[in-house]
Order: sequence, then C-alpha cells, then structure tokens
Amino acid sequence: MSEELMNTKEAAEYLGIHEKQVYGLIKEKKIPATRITGKWIFPKKLIDDWIKESATKGIEQARQKGKHIEGALLAAGSNDPILDILHTHMRKMYPEFYIFSANTGSTEGLKALDKGYTDIAWSHLLDPKTGEYNIPFIPSYLPNINPVVVNLFHRELGFVVAPGNPHDIRTFADLAKGGVKYINRQEGAGTRLLLDHHLQQLEIEGTKIAGYENEVFTHFEVGLSILSREADVGIATSSIAKLLGLGFVPITRESFDMIMDKSVFFGKGVQALLEILNSDKFKTRVAGLGSYDFHKSGRILYTIN
Repeated sequence: MSEELMNTKEAAEYLGIHEKQVYGLIKEKKIPATRITGKWIFPKKLIDDWIKESATKGIEQARQKGKHIEGALLAAGSNDPILDILHTHMRKMYPEFYIFSANTGSTEGLKALDKGYTDIAWSHLLDPKTGEYNIPFIPSYLPNINPVVVNLFHRELGFVVAPGNPHDIRTFADLAKGGVKYINRQEGAGTRLLLDHHLQQLEIEGTKIAGYENEVFTHFEVGLSILSREADVGIATSSIAKLLGLGFVPITRESFDMIMDKSVFFGKGVQALLEILNSDKFKTRVAGLGSYDFHKSGRILYTIN
C-alpha cells in the first residue's frame, strides 16, 4: 500500500494500539478514515494531523492553567501540505522548537489568536471589496493584539476533479449541474468563504448544489473524497491534485499568510521558522508539489508601529 495510505492493521501499528481499537475509533467517528472498495483506508497525513490536534488540545488546557511549555508554538487556522513539510524541517534543524498546528479554518484561527489560545494563525481570507487578503479583517477579528502579518507563500487554488474532468467543471456555475456531487470545506474556512462569495454573485443558493452540506477540514480530505468517488469536485490547492493524480481547474492565486502578535514575531521560534522557509533546501523540497510562489516569503505585510 502507498506510504501515504494505511489499512487498519498498519494504522494500529502506527498508533501502537490493537486493531480492534482502531475499529472502535472508526465507529465513534474519532479517527479520520475513508472507505474505498469496502475497506477502511487511513491517510497518514490526516492521522498525523489528528495526533497533533489532540496534542494541541492538551497543550491549550495546560496553558490555561498557567503552565508554560518551553519552545512550543501553537498554531491554528488554514491548511496546506507545505505546513507539514515546514514542521518536519523545523524539527530537524531546530529540535528545541515545536509547532503544534490545528486545522480550524482561517476565521477560527484568527479568533483563537485574538483570545490567546494560539500563538500563530494561518490565514488566506479574501476581502472581495479590496481584493486584499487577511489585512482587511484585522480590525474586526484581532482587536486585542498588536498584529503582524507575514507572507508565507502564494498558492494556486482551483477545482479538484477526477482525471479527465468527466463533468466538464470550469466555473462556479457548473457546480449546480445535475449529477455533480460537491465536497465542501467547513464554515469559516477561507476556501468556503470564497465559494459562498462566488455563489452569491451568481445568485445560486447552496441548497442547489448536491453535497454542499458535506464538509471536511483539510485540502487532503477534499482530494480523497474525489479519489474515492464520494464526490465529483471540490476546491483545494493544485498540490493536492498533483499528489493524488487528480484533475485540476485553476480558480485563483492567493496569499497564504502567518499572523501573530508582535511579541511572538520577535521570538526565536518564529525567526527560526522564517529562516527555514527562505532556505534553498526547503524550497527545493517543495518545488515539485505544485504552483507555489515564494517571492514574498517572509515579508511583513502589515504591522502597527
């Protein structure tokens, strides 16, 4: 089986538990899994995300009790495959630092940052009126911190479809075609807000799109839904389509940013992260993943003096 996918036995070994416990977690819907040709499949990436998310909850509880975890950075918000590679390079080059990241969606990431639940928010929220990303939302979402917005990269977002695009999906209007099943992102995700904006412009109700109510939390889950034929189309990055051998129809190039309080920005952990992000070794590692643009990587886009 692919190194990216595990069966129940492999998942049990990976987690260090009995195979029966894996089935129990599936039944209770506590573990990310998908059924393909009658068998349960576990994407290794999603299992890793699940482990990190569980760890993050414990860390947040500890912080709320006044405990400090040396070298730990908590992050929440949007999702991208590159973040996992960034975490790996961080552990290799700076083992004294940890990043725990939860896939909550851009909006919830910003809210968590303002409440002090996280150190960093990953975000790609588009303001249709200005065409700007993230910065227009700072006054409403981050009134209680001194924010710094730093660009991580620009990425290509589009419709992920089956190879050959059998339903000929080209525009947002095509999502309402008969016989087309859509897989959606959760409410508050930047991708979901982009979809809803375009549907509103076209005066198309979400109820007119089959599968609009079916939500997942990551780009990888969108791709897996297409791969398993649970859905015909979803919105995700070009890297997901490339990794899974799926079709891709470009929609836009968007700014994926890191937002934090100024005090966190000057910390050693964030500075180490930015150093890795701009290293030739990291850029070479991710070069084959898709249409990523690092020309503004590490640039401060917004701060209050």
